[in-house]
Amino acid sequence: MQPASDMFLGWTESPKRQFFVRQLRDIKISIRVETFGRSEMDLYATWCGKALALSHARSGSSAMLSGDMGKSDVFDKAVAAFSMAYANQNEKDHSALDRAVKKGTVAAELEEGA
Repeated sequence: MQPASDMFLGWTESPKRQFFVRQLRDIKISIRVETFGRSEMDLYATWCGKALALSHARSGSSAMLSGDMGKSDVFDKAVAAFSMAYANQNEKDHSALDRAVKKGTVAAELEEGA
């Protein structure tokens, strides 16, 4: 989320919606998370979470959001429960994919330079 557009910002549309698309930098690199161990993945996930939280922190009035959520921990618990369920489902999906790759049901290939 940014306050002003730049040369990397574009848009596209579907029959029902319009979308803004932004390229962060004019480079083509990615993190090879498949090579990470547990500690590297934990650190990477922490950085990604902080970046996401910072971008969302700019998306609305903090006083208004705080008022909407109230003083209880209901929202916090709901987000935590959703996050754990999402993580568990992600692990199940990855295990199923891994089994399918090992059985040869699904072909998988590591991209060069990825």
